[in-house]
Amino acid sequence: MKNPISTWLGFGAMCVGMFMAILDIQIVASSLTNIGSALAIPDYRLSWIQTGYLMAEVIAIPLTGLLTRALTLRWMFVLATLGFTIASLGCALSTDVTTMIAIRVFQGFCGGMLIPPVFTSVFTMLPEQHRVLGTTIAGAFAMIAPAIGPVIGGYLTETYSWRWIFLINIPPGLLVAAMVAYFVRAGAPDYASLKRIDYQTMILASVFLAALELILNEGPRHDWRGTYIFILMAVCFTAGALGIWRALNHASPFIDIRRFCKISFSIGCGFSFVLGFGLYGSIYLLSLFLGLVRGHSALAIGEIMIVTGISRLLMAPIAAILEVRVNARLLTAIGFGLFGIGVFANGFTTSTTDFNGLFWPQILRGVAMMLCLLPATRLALDGWPPEDIADASGLFNLMRNLGGAVGIALMDTILEQRTPNHITALAARLQAGDPQAARLVGLPVALFRNHDMGPVDELTRNLIAPMVKRAALTQSFNEAWFAMAALFAVSLLMLPAIGRTRNQPSRSAPKHG
Repeated sequence: MKNPISTWLGFGAMCVGMFMAILDIQIVASSLTNIGSALAIPDYRLSWIQTGYLMAEVIAIPLTGLLTRALTLRWMFVLATLGFTIASLGCALSTDVTTMIAIRVFQGFCGGMLIPPVFTSVFTMLPEQHRVLGTTIAGAFAMIAPAIGPVIGGYLTETYSWRWIFLINIPPGLLVAAMVAYFVRAGAPDYASLKRIDYQTMILASVFLAALELILNEGPRHDWRGTYIFILMAVCFTAGALGIWRALNHASPFIDIRRFCKISFSIGCGFSFVLGFGLYGSIYLLSLFLGLVRGHSALAIGEIMIVTGISRLLMAPIAAILEVRVNARLLTAIGFGLFGIGVFANGFTTSTTDFNGLFWPQILRGVAMMLCLLPATRLALDGWPPEDIADASGLFNLMRNLGGAVGIALMDTILEQRTPNHITALAARLQAGDPQAARLVGLPVALFRNHDMGPVDELTRNLIAPMVKRAALTQSFNEAWFAMAALFAVSLLMLPAIGRTRNQPSRSAPKHG
């Protein structure tokens, strides 16, 4: 390390850039309903603000290594930071849903390239004796961002406006770009690497993901029928099949799917997908519930959602200790079991459930997060040669983002499809004088005695309608939570395979019988 101070300043700037990218999902979550109201975005399209970002990250992650070799760590990070910063400004200035989603996709693409290089830089910029410290610092930035994101987003939205959750990125973004350009000096450019990028497979993967997202969002609204849905399915299948064929036959594939031939890696990626589904899906569901059903402000939403982040932050060092001392299968069972229980517990909410009722499910999910992540990571990445670790790690993290994007889309589908059915059913039960339905809606139970209530005047119907919709939404949210819990239960069926694919723990872990 020729100039320790310059190196650490450059590394610190990169950590801040990563912090911004990780923060962006969380900071937006608590303000989703405010953005939707301001831009007249229908509830069923709110998910695109998050899934567009996640899907773009899926494409960006495999490109990061190639672009780092081609442009150097320094200039790849600078360009990605500037792109992320410009996209933040574009999001803040958006006036319609189409513009917002398009710019979020670009922002996600740039943001996806700000995370992997930070951990790579630990080994390329820092001397061996400082790598543990560097990894600890980077990990701290990565853990703190999701913990404080919801409150920061809520505060900015309530104090100023939702546009400030994007504008806040501009000063640090410009500063990070300048500091990395000035202080980071790692590697020499290899522009010939740009010719080795598998652009065709990258385009096919992008088309596949976009079509898949459209199918998951639009299919239920068209009852899975019609020319539009048929074309989307055909495009999705064709792009996916061609992408797989090219990935198997290209010398330097965009995504090396042959790595899935290693069973332990496939199982680890499967757990990563489920974790992403639960992690991002639960954030999305909880933020919408608090905004649409409880009617909370962005700040109040952030203050409630911070419970998960704080519990995750506090559990991180404990999980790190357990990870090298507890059998991987047992730790995975505890982690995914606790997360599933936390999700399942949310399925019993009512339209009046608030902080107290949401506290313990959030604690369970926060505690479980690291217990899920660490053994799954070890399972997926153990046994690879050093030169393959970076690519395998990228694919492992890609699966988590893909799970998040698919999870949000499916949760949105449940909300959109089931809510009208619940509204119809609740209205019929109220008309029949069902006291249990009255209790769900929040009407005086004493007025309902299991007999037809007779004609309802227009004023009464207008007063009751929002209450019925809120109760119906709550029932749909509960069904979405139960569906997510079912996925975590099913994921536990992969546990027996862990013992057969890993004969011994990692080198730092003691053996267990």
